[in-house]
Amino acid sequence: MSFDQYKESERTKHVHRLHPYKGKFIPQLVEYFLDSHTDEFKKEVCFQKGDIVLDPFCGSGTTLVQANELGMHAVGIDISYFNVLISEVKVGKHDLFSLSNIIRSMDWRLSEFQRNRKNVDFENHLNEELTKFNNRYFPSPEYKIRVSKGQIDEDKYAKEKEQEFICIFNRLVREYQIKLQSHQKGTFLDKWFLEPVREELVFLSREIKSIHNEELRKVLILILSRTARSCRATTHADLATLREPVTTTYYCKKHRKICKPIFSIAKWWDYYTRDTLNRLREFESLRTDTAQVCIVGDSRTVDIYQEVRKKNQNLAEVILKKGIRGIFSSPPYIGLIDYHEQHAYAYELFGFERRDELEIGSMSRGQGEEERKAYIQDIARVLINCKKYLQKGYDVFLVANDKFNLYPKIADLAGMKIVNIYKRPVLNRVEKDRDNPYFESIFHLKEK
Repeated sequence: MSFDQYKESERTKHVHRLHPYKGKFIPQLVEYFLDSHTDEFKKEVCFQKGDIVLDPFCGSGTTLVQANELGMHAVGIDISYFNVLISEVKVGKHDLFSLSNIIRSMDWRLSEFQRNRKNVDFENHLNEELTKFNNRYFPSPEYKIRVSKGQIDEDKYAKEKEQEFICIFNRLVREYQIKLQSHQKGTFLDKWFLEPVREELVFLSREIKSIHNEELRKVLILILSRTARSCRATTHADLATLREPVTTTYYCKKHRKICKPIFSIAKWWDYYTRDTLNRLREFESLRTDTAQVCIVGDSRTVDIYQEVRKKNQNLAEVILKKGIRGIFSSPPYIGLIDYHEQHAYAYELFGFERRDELEIGSMSRGQGEEERKAYIQDIARVLINCKKYLQKGYDVFLVANDKFNLYPKIADLAGMKIVNIYKRPVLNRVEKDRDNPYFESIFHLKEK
């Protein structure tokens, strides 16, 4: 169950790569437990076409998307508004013709906005100078070979050349009169985006807010948010975990040459608009005629029936009459991720309400004894609340890295029993040490 036979493009197929998200599981893991096959590990089929699957920690919507592909209905709940927005865009039906027309119009307006600014010309000129400099002092692959053989002291050489190119960079900044940072640094946007980029992001966010069609507006929000993430003023090595803002050119350990921060969103906006349209088209050809409903709410207390009813009355009536077949979810790993903070730029750019205080197991609270006790209580409360809507004989699958052995206590508190534990090695990890094995457990729970 490592699924290491799948290429990266298969693990991020179609809409699964519409937006980065820390802590999501791969679609093949969901498929394995929801589909109708059996093997030496999976001895029984728990879900059938037409069933309803619940994910009380839906995150970026992987379970909902795969339920749709497999012909199942699904309900997803998440405390984060932006997480739910990602899920809604992935499973939603979109007028792609109208979306394409709106994107073309926004492209034109962005180019008009840039006309009186010099950051695009500056960046083009800077790229030309970087190409000449890197070809001369960091030729590939010769430079990397010499470093690996110890013929060059990489740190010393890189520092010298980094300082040498800074002079060229500063000259171009003066020539094009580029303002690098806002004088105010109280917000995420001020701190982590160069001023020309921040101005372009704010401009397009205002354009998006003026679009009346809510469904298309959400798609565009996701595209601009994805663009913003790629344009943060940081090194290529620190994209996942921000360290310090970068406002000048720098020696890049990842690419072993002089690199630069982003000075215009144009390239990434263009790429992500095209990529999003292609991914939505691909999923449109695979989707089944089933219902997926995403709810912004606290899974410990939310009235699932009433919230689903607001969005899809037919699905709500099925829940009332037949119940939800079971759960497939990955609860937050204690003390590892702050789920709102990972998308801070989107919350700030569009003025979304944050509910950090309601996150379960957030990184800011740590992994101490009191936090573990609270985590046990919180996850158990989620299961107790969800049980009210499940069928008799339900099946619950929870994906977790339970290094503190909390899930036996959680199951007991929720009135459930663990009937099986599947151990899977996680081999295809981004920005992790692949030489050190990492395992996660899939707990199969039933009523006591």
